[in-house]
Amino acid sequence: RFSHFEVETNLDDWVAWAYRHAIDERVIAFLRFRPELLFDFDPAHNPVAFPTPRSWEFAHRALQKFGDHHNLLQGSIQACVGPAAGVELTAFVNSLDKMPDLDAILAGAEDVPVPTEIDLQYAVAAALVGRAIRAHDEGNGAGIHGRILDYAGRFPQREMGVMLVSDMHRAIGNAIFEVPQFSDWAQAISDVMLYE
Repeated sequence: RFSHFEVETNLDDWVAWAYRHAIDERVIAFLRFRPELLFDFDPAHNPVAFPTPRSWEFAHRALQKFGDHHNLLQGSIQACVGPAAGVELTAFVNSLDKMPDLDAILAGAEDVPVPTEIDLQYAVAAALVGRAIRAHDEGNGAGIHGRILDYAGRFPQREMGVMLVSDMHRAIGNAIFEVPQFSDWAQAISDVMLYE
């Protein structure tokens, strides 16, 4: 009556799926920041709720439903992904008021600082990929994609910019290669990339 399959979780695959299904970018950014929480199940503790790729989608729904009800948000997220992960995601979401102005980045402002906090860098990267997808879908992506590439080159840890551009490529495809800024960005990070 049953077939049992062992499936290995993969964060890059989940992130690509999440962007295609409009999962809240704060959840994507959080899991980029804490990748070990994509799937975290310990049968010895017999948890009621725990982090899984599917339960993170439930957390996305909780954020949509209770995002404006701070007294309910943490409990609803914990009901989806468990107590510890729920507390962490709530704290992550609450820290995002320090995010730089994304509209200014997309307008090409060069004075928008890159956050020094790693969690905020993940949040900015995820939010910019989301903006890139929307611009691509609306047919006006080239300019926005170029300005995102310019910003990606400003991350102090270049691997963060590589992650942003890799996620953007998985989301919008080869259109990213047609943006003039792509070659400048690729040249700037060529020493940290391995090409086949």
